[in-house]
Amino acid sequence: MAIRKSNKLPQAVVLKKILKRCSSLGKKNGYDDEDGLPTDVPKGHFAVYVGENRTRYIIPISFLAHPKFKSLLHRAEEEFGFNHDMGITIPCEEFVFRSLTSMLQQKRNI
Repeated sequence: MAIRKSNKLPQAVVLKKILKRCSSLGKKNGYDDEDGLPTDVPKGHFAVYVGENRTRYIIPISFLAHPKFKSLLHRAEEEFGFNHDMGITIPCEEFVFRSLTSMLQQKRNI
């Protein structure tokens, strides 16, 4: 019985690709040329798009370390992939995303 090697990249590599993708999107869309990020996204944060209406949210990079947020990113990768010009789209309803980010924000402030 042979052991199959997974084709999936280690999670740290995937997260680095996500962040690089976010910063490269800014350059394509005419944002701040120096950093390649939209001027309304503070350092240490990134933008995601959530729900049917693709509402834009600015969230701290520290959320990437939380298991529940990692699960959302995994679902996003499965459903949409990360090789498109539309930014990271999170496949869940907005109220669920707001509840999760509110909980994560409260834990950050403790």
